[in-house]
Amino acid sequence: MAESRKKAPVSFFYSRFISIISISLSLFLMGLFLLFGLLGNELSVYMKENISFSIILKDGMRDSEVEKLQKTLDAMPFIKSSRYISKADAAKEMIAELGEDPQVFLGFNPFHSALEAKLNSEYANIDSLSVIEKRLSAETNITEMLYQQDMMQIVNSNIRRIGAVLSVLILVLMIISFALINNTIRLLIYSKRFLIYTMRLVGATPGFIQKPFIKYNITSGFFAGLLAIFMLAGALFFLQRELVGLDQIIRWEGLVIIGILILALGIILSVATASLAVNRYLKMKRGKMYYI
Repeated sequence: MAESRKKAPVSFFYSRFISIISISLSLFLMGLFLLFGLLGNELSVYMKENISFSIILKDGMRDSEVEKLQKTLDAMPFIKSSRYISKADAAKEMIAELGEDPQVFLGFNPFHSALEAKLNSEYANIDSLSVIEKRLSAETNITEMLYQQDMMQIVNSNIRRIGAVLSVLILVLMIISFALINNTIRLLIYSKRFLIYTMRLVGATPGFIQKPFIKYNITSGFFAGLLAIFMLAGALFFLQRELVGLDQIIRWEGLVIIGILILALGIILSVATASLAVNRYLKMKRGKMYYI
């Protein structure tokens, strides 16, 4: 008897440990794809907001006029940032790119002063740029607006494709993770099916029978969620070491949301599957319990 009493706590601890590890691994896989989804979204925003267009200015504009125009531009909702490029700066940039000075054989500086602007990500598409171009054309000191239409179309097309693939993968993995968590908890409650039946025989209410299982799985889900978050933090640390500049793309608010979501999913899925499994055995006849 003494030996069986010693084995019972060990067996209980072992089964709970295995349960937490199994649930945490499922949550980790779920969180990993959510993390990749966040990275994909942040990368698409970063790429879109680094696509620039140039507003060619008329010659002879005074500095005060340029400054006023730039302030007007920066105040527009679709503009993220802008910078002024003088004729001299434009010539220097071209010399740096080509390795030759066009002023040598032309005898004059062929470039115009310009404002280089970057869009907010939600406006970084061809349709929005057409509307923006019409609006900016109303400015009397703007000669024309230049942007790389083909590159913008390619970037947006690729982002849509990657987003669709990631969304499908995240959905499939969430279903698989839910199935794994469900099976893990159902196996644990399966071993207690005769205890549930006995409690029902002595007159215990369904709520009273469910209560310890729900408490147990709230705790298990919480610790499994915490363990999954620590594993995700380790994966993110590894990615930051391997991918230079990742910290400039990803926002910590998104990581906090993923952490809270994983913790909540750990508790909610554990409690939901436990409740469903207990309800199943509450309605099951004793004879059938031997054959499942």
